[in-house]
Amino acid sequence: MKIGLMIEGQDGLNWPRWQRLARAAEGLGFHGLYRSDHFTNPHGPNLDALELFSSQTWLASETSRIEFGPIVSPVSFRDPIVTAWTAMAISDLSGGRFRLGLGAGWQEREHREFGYELGGLKHRFDRFEEALQVITLLLRSEEPVSFEGEFYRMENALLLPRPQAKGQPPITIGGKGPKRTLPLTARYADEWNGVGITVDHFKSLNGLLDDLLREEGRPVAAVRRTLMTRIIIGRDQEELDARRGETSIDEFRERGAIIGTPPEVREQLRELGAAGVEVVMLQWLDGLDDLAGIEFLAQATIHAG
Repeated sequence: MKIGLMIEGQDGLNWPRWQRLARAAEGLGFHGLYRSDHFTNPHGPNLDALELFSSQTWLASETSRIEFGPIVSPVSFRDPIVTAWTAMAISDLSGGRFRLGLGAGWQEREHREFGYELGGLKHRFDRFEEALQVITLLLRSEEPVSFEGEFYRMENALLLPRPQAKGQPPITIGGKGPKRTLPLTARYADEWNGVGITVDHFKSLNGLLDDLLREEGRPVAAVRRTLMTRIIIGRDQEELDARRGETSIDEFRERGAIIGTPPEVREQLRELGAAGVEVVMLQWLDGLDDLAGIEFLAQATIHAG
């Protein structure tokens, strides 16, 4: 199982921080660097929130090894046609290291503040499915395509230049809903990213995805299985207690978080790998300037031997 680093782009991310984090992720051996795509957090003050695709373009040019992408970008405030166009360019610039993570949108505050319609759950997923149809048509067809839907339309549309590598960029769908998210993943995606779920829950959803892929006539191996989850690690029990705050270890683990001292964290990672997780994206919420903590995380997981 490969280990990546995930950060929240609305938690004070700016260019100096992003550049330091990218160089750290590349140098410390993380498989990838992933980030959210939000204007702001659901609550609290507005913080620096570096725009997603410009940050990805910088990564494509200024790193050489790590894969990267949004976990995930909402179609509720991103036009799918422009998203596909941008993703194609970033993918080629990076040599195929960019993965296009997509979601329906969920956070009410940012949609209200910036004037985007979020809508109810059915509306969001109906729009999301149309956006996936549009994006996959534009990315995967070598001929002009047309589409007429409730939310989007195209007539003889073709994005050029075409991606240099067939199948680029891969599409990631994030989430854990068995009724809409998993069926959409089986139909359109190259990767499923589970979010904050326990090992047993991952196993259950992973088996459901296998069944759905077979129903779609796709090989089970057609979709990569990844997981994004919170990481809380301490060199000893005292540091771990300081990092976890008022929330108990059991409560964190019930939410699917990986928490413990290095040996405990490594054991939890082994369990995820055995359950079928191919890449785990460790969500680092202990400060975007805590490079020493990120270096310790790498030493305790990637370089533990």
